[in-house]
Amino acid sequence: MAITGQIAPSARESTTQASRSGERLLGRIGNTPLLRLERLGREFSHVEFYAKAEWFNPGGSVKDRPALNMIQAGLASGALKCGKAIIDATSGNTGIAYAMIGAAMGYPVKLCLPDSASHERKRILAAYGAELVITPGDEGTDGAIRRVHEIVAAEPDKYFYADQYSNPANWQAHYRTTANEVWEQISGRITHFVAGLGTSGTFVGTTRRLKELNSEIRCVSLQPDASFHGLEGWKHMETAIRPAIYDDRLADENLPVSTEEAYRLVKRLAREEGLLVSPSSAAALLGCFAVAARIPKQQHAVVVTVFADSASKYLNERFWDED
Repeated sequence: MAITGQIAPSARESTTQASRSGERLLGRIGNTPLLRLERLGREFSHVEFYAKAEWFNPGGSVKDRPALNMIQAGLASGALKCGKAIIDATSGNTGIAYAMIGAAMGYPVKLCLPDSASHERKRILAAYGAELVITPGDEGTDGAIRRVHEIVAAEPDKYFYADQYSNPANWQAHYRTTANEVWEQISGRITHFVAGLGTSGTFVGTTRRLKELNSEIRCVSLQPDASFHGLEGWKHMETAIRPAIYDDRLADENLPVSTEEAYRLVKRLAREEGLLVSPSSAAALLGCFAVAARIPKQQHAVVVTVFADSASKYLNERFWDED
């Protein structure tokens, strides 16, 4: 219906408005809250526990940070240009970030995703309009990586392969944002940083920057305690395809984490802290508790980790119904 006295925007104006809308959305990535845990971990009276609540990012996870940085790097280098589709292998969260950012910027997105990824993640990706190539679940992200290599090799001019496992723009996003946010939010009091290993970008980038700010900060990496596990996004480095960006010289210590214990802690976080988080987030907190157990009681410590996402993509998991 026409409205007298108003002029319909031109196609160029509509495009400009859409661009500005996308910029406003993507400008909300980062600067997530740092939450202090008040009840869990009370047995460690000499330790303060904090976690970055990364589900406050518009795409719902920590992966918004590297996804945006990799896409921006692709645009700056000319590797990503009009007419190309963004492609990568993902366990879900980075794919959701690509799909959200691609929709906001006007780029199609194609993703290779293991069938083992949660039902909710697949639905979210479809909602954003991403094209999905489902790979065998028992091969995890390694199978998805092999498949994306085949697709890109067959039609290299059709795609911008973001390659989150090898792209330095992944860890650089955390070097520039996550680490500096933690430092400012905790007023430089951090003594320990603890994070899980998937692409390893969060740990590598944050650790590199924190060590520059204070070389005495102890940085501990975490990984599943077995090759077959239920911590989506995490890698058992000894048996998985090793990400090119991973630097095993950075960690002061590397600790294993149990999937089953993480599942139990997910429910405790919900019921005792009011935090509905993912299994990988609970696994990160388990690592913090393992670190705290080794800190002498006469030594005050401030331990910071990253809660990668909320439980919203995992509510169909069976562990919620188990005792």
